[in-house]
This record gives sequence, structure tokens and C-alpha cells, in this order.
Amino acid sequence: MTDPLAPLAAAVDSARALWAEDAIEALAPGALIRLNEQLADSQRLLDAARARVAAEIARQSRPELGAGGLAKQQGFRNPTALIATVGGTSAGEAARLVKVGEATAPRVTFSGETAPARYPHVAAALAAGRIGAAASSAIITMLDKVALRAGRDATDEAEKMLAEKAPGLTSDQLARLISRAEARLDPAGVEVREEELRAERALHIYEDRRGMIVVNGKFDPEHGASVKIAIETMVGAEMRAERDGAGATTDAARRSVPQMQADALSRLAEHALGCAHTDLPLQGATVVVRIDHEDLVAGSGHATIDGIAAPISVSTARRMAAGGGIISCVLGADGEILDWGRVRRLFTPAQKLALVERDGGCAKCGAPPSHTKTHHIRWWARDAGPTDLDNGVLLCESCHHRIHDNGWDIQIEGTGTRAKVWFLPPAHIDPERTPQLGGRARFDLAA
Repeated sequence: MTDPLAPLAAAVDSARALWAEDAIEALAPGALIRLNEQLADSQRLLDAARARVAAEIARQSRPELGAGGLAKQQGFRNPTALIATVGGTSAGEAARLVKVGEATAPRVTFSGETAPARYPHVAAALAAGRIGAAASSAIITMLDKVALRAGRDATDEAEKMLAEKAPGLTSDQLARLISRAEARLDPAGVEVREEELRAERALHIYEDRRGMIVVNGKFDPEHGASVKIAIETMVGAEMRAERDGAGATTDAARRSVPQMQADALSRLAEHALGCAHTDLPLQGATVVVRIDHEDLVAGSGHATIDGIAAPISVSTARRMAAGGGIISCVLGADGEILDWGRVRRLFTPAQKLALVERDGGCAKCGAPPSHTKTHHIRWWARDAGPTDLDNGVLLCESCHHRIHDNGWDIQIEGTGTRAKVWFLPPAHIDPERTPQLGGRARFDLAA
């Protein structure tokens, strides 16, 4: 009889062989990249298997079985203790595996018939190795929380969208996507969560024994957006100045980013105290709150702040819009020209706001708008590229260099702020040069 576990045992033996002397170090760069991708695929598939096994261990250890339950027979108090001990993980991680397994395994009805998994789209993505247990758990946890208020049809649509968009996203990017999906499914819950965050805002300032002034604080999105964006803009301006050779001192070039952020906060305070300084590099540091016009009129739905992951309520959006330094994302109003053709080389602030609406920040990695610059896709000098929206893209400095230095191409599908940005990898990365979706369409909810 064929051993069903033999392929898994062979895979484990292959993994052990990787630790042989110089086995990994001797790989060519291309082979190393492929190995990394294969290991990531294997890990996701193992996550799927571990989740199913964890759920079955939990089923065979259910409380009504008493001492006859599988976990107690093995000497453990409960199934999570068994799974955590064998896997060398925490009880919380073991519980998450059980939860994912139970939500993605086929169900047996009271009549004995087999029914689809509770979350079939997540189950399919997990079984195919497109997402792992951590991503599956994050999606399932949110959907469980809003299922009663949102209804089955809405949660099914959101589950399908999240399962499709999750592959290729980091955990932080997926968390941002999930928070937007939750706000759409449960708009009434946005204001409740917002009140909780607002109540938790705090700032502690004290002098330690060495004489350092210690500042420790946390802000809700409404109060923290201006702080975050102002400091990010100032630090970004200083980094660009240092890179362009316009920095004031060599010491500034050696500062870490946290040190530059501390200096930026000090300069903001000095400016507020004296109001005589005019050298703060805050040009373009605008808090942009975006909301659908229908939601704004009806007072329903939710809004977002560029550079801030957490959604905000409509009432907060209206309150922020009444203050200074906030603009709406109505683009092209007051006769502003968004396409300049070959008349001017540099993109205007109005054009950048339009590109923020399309790209959401760095179109490649999702960095916030304050970390980006507007670049010509077809170069101004080499390709005679126009300074038009359809020839512009927002990129952080790191992604800009990677794209130009490594042979990536960029294509724009459609026109205006609803266009999609596609990145084409060079042939040495992907011989088929399969386009990869970027911009807001990748990181945000589908329209």
C-alpha cells in the first residue's frame, strides 16, 4: 500500500539537503530567486495542510469527548496546547491555525451531507498556495466580525475580492486593504472604532535621568494625520537635499531617519513658538481627505486620508474639511490645467494631486504620497515625453531607481485618475514579462 505521507517526507528530506555545505551559497542569482519563490509556495501549502490538520485535531479533541479526546490522550490539556508544543509556537498561533482550518474545511451538515467551506474563496486561495495561514486568518477574522451586520451576499463579495487581491501583498498592505473592506461592510462601525481611538490618544513628555526629553504618544487618524504628514514631508525634503548635494552639513547626511524625524518635530515647535521662521520645507504637505460625493451628501459610508491606513467616518471628514490645511480631492476644479504637454518640464501640484488620486502613493510599493515624486514614464529629454497625467507616475526614490536601473517598463491603461498602472518586469526576472498591477487599484478596494 502506498504511503500517503511519502511525498511530504521526501520534501522534508529535500529541505534538509539545503543545509548541506555550500548548497545554497553555490546557487546562481536566478536559481536563488526561484528557490526563494518555491520555498514561499511550499510554506503556504504547508500552512494549508497544517490548518486542516489543526482543525481535525480540534474536532477529535472536542470537550464532549472528555478524557477520550485526542489531545488529552496525548497528555495535553487541549488541542491548542498540543499543536503549539509540537510546532514550537504560541497558543495564540495554534488557535489561529485551528480557526483557519475550521473556516476553510468542507462542512458536514446535520443530515450527514458535505457542504462547502464557510469561506470558500479563502479556502481555494489557501489550498492553491496563493495565500498563507496568516493572511487567511486576517481575512476570516474581519469577516466573522461583520458577518451579522453586513449580510451573506456582501461578505461573500468582500471575501472573493480580498482572496484575489491578497497574493503579493505584505501583511501591512493586506491589513490596510482589510480595514477598508471592513469600513465598507460595516460603515456604522467606523465611527464606533473612531471614538475608541480618539479616547486613547495621548502624549507623554518627560525628562529622563540623563537629561533626554522623551516624547511618547499616539494619535487617532484625525489628529495624527497632520503630524505624520508634516514630519514626513520635512524629512523627505531634507533627504532629497542631501542626495542632491544641497545639504547644509555633513553631519546631517549621517543622521538616521528617526533622528531626522526628531529634528523635524523640534523645528515645527520652534516655528510655532516664534512664527518668524520661514524655512520649513512643507511645500506640498497637504492633508488630503477623500470621500465619494454620494457618501458626503448622504452622510453614510466612510472616508480616507492619504497616507493613513485607518478609515474615518463621514462626520470626521466634514469636521476636518472645516479646518485649515485640508483640501478635498475634487480635481480639475477652478479651471486648473492638469495636462501641460511639452509646455513645461515639471509636474504641477495640481497634477500631483490627480496622480495621488490614481496611484495612491508610490505606484510600485505603496509608500505614502509624501515619500514620492512625480516621474515621466517616457523621459522628458530622451523620449520627448510630455508632462501629462498619462505620462506621469508617482514613485518613491527607491522604486524609481529599481525600475530604471533594472529594466522595468510602465504602462498606463485608460485615462485620467481612474486609469490603471501596470509594471512590466524585465525578461531576466520573468521571460513572459507578465504585467503586475500597481497603484491604488492594487492596494485599495475595487471601485
